[in-house]
Amino acid sequence: MCLSRRKSRFRFKYLFFGLLLTYIIMCQSCMTMRMTPKETKTYFETSKVAYTSQTFTVDNHKLHYIETGNPQNPTLFFIHGSPGSWDAYKRYLTDSLSLKKFRMIAIDRPGFGYSDFGKAVDLETQASLLESLATQITNSKPVVLVGHSLGGPVIVKMAADKPNFFAHLVVLAGSVDPRMETPEIWRVVLKAKPIRYLIPGALRPSNDELWWLKEDLYDLQPKLKNISCGVTIIHGTKDPLVPYANMAFLQKRLVNARSVDTISIKGANHFIPWEHFERIRNALSEIKL
Repeated sequence: MCLSRRKSRFRFKYLFFGLLLTYIIMCQSCMTMRMTPKETKTYFETSKVAYTSQTFTVDNHKLHYIETGNPQNPTLFFIHGSPGSWDAYKRYLTDSLSLKKFRMIAIDRPGFGYSDFGKAVDLETQASLLESLATQITNSKPVVLVGHSLGGPVIVKMAADKPNFFAHLVVLAGSVDPRMETPEIWRVVLKAKPIRYLIPGALRPSNDELWWLKEDLYDLQPKLKNISCGVTIIHGTKDPLVPYANMAFLQKRLVNARSVDTISIKGANHFIPWEHFERIRNALSEIKL
């Protein structure tokens, strides 16, 4: 009887650790929130739009991006939120009106897509890497930065670092006010080993960078006065994830910006790049460069 129980316990432990190991392995491959190269090719072929997929190495970091449009036109440089990848802007990259006016680049932020997937970095490092990428692939035409959600503070930091390089910012529901970032103590629990390895795919680097964000935004705040280009701020009035008050915060502190235009989308939530595509596309096309 005792021998039977020991065998039963052994089988249970074997099954438990087997399932745990299987889950951990699956965590590395599921919820990547990125399109495969095959899916990307199919999407652009179906849209009948030519594209290039490039990977640049900057300071030993791999940065991947997709490019469409006339390479001699001004550039729209799209930066996604958290989590996500370049395909957050795939509709913009295939829009016929935008293709006539812009060269368009949508990047995978560090830690996401095919840019060192799973390895999060803080706001300062992200901005520095993307600034280097932007300067290396410049065509000497104006560059407009477009950032959604956490991509918002990334482009703000880039413009604060290089006020003479970027021509315009478009902040889409950007999380820029550190006071609006409520402490989420549970995130530090998810960062701890071995629990962090139980978080699937892109949610792990997302949790890391969101844990750092509040402190990063406080560091960014005194640098907002460096921004001298034009800025367009677009935000939904009913955003449950990034409060609408972020618009007023940014508007008040951009004291040296060439211009600050605000667009409030009444009743809109956080997902304005997709749910209000035409309004945002039109705002982009109306930027004076």
